[in-house]
Amino acid sequence: MARLIPFGKVTSYGAIAKYLGTAQSARMVGWAMNDSHHQKEYVPAHRVVNRNGLLTGKHHFGNSNTMKQLLENEGIKVVDDQIVDFEKHFWDPKIDLL
Repeated sequence: MARLIPFGKVTSYGAIAKYLGTAQSARMVGWAMNDSHHQKEYVPAHRVVNRNGLLTGKHHFGNSNTMKQLLENEGIKVVDDQIVDFEKHFWDPKIDLL
């Protein structure tokens, strides 16, 4: 699912869980993103944040600034671990994958 998030967009753990039909499983999506670093094929886990646009998974990237740097490389501004204009960058799979 995370591989479908477009460049320059972000989504939330909860939005992915809702799309998969398990709305109460946002935490499980987080665990999957944590494991994504061990996959053979690249998973852009940096594009998945919490429901408020906070970089809650940043500590799973080895360096606590890596997630921010990856997002900023895609044109997404981050201040104090918060995505600026979160709504503008938000990608909702329930809407965008119809």
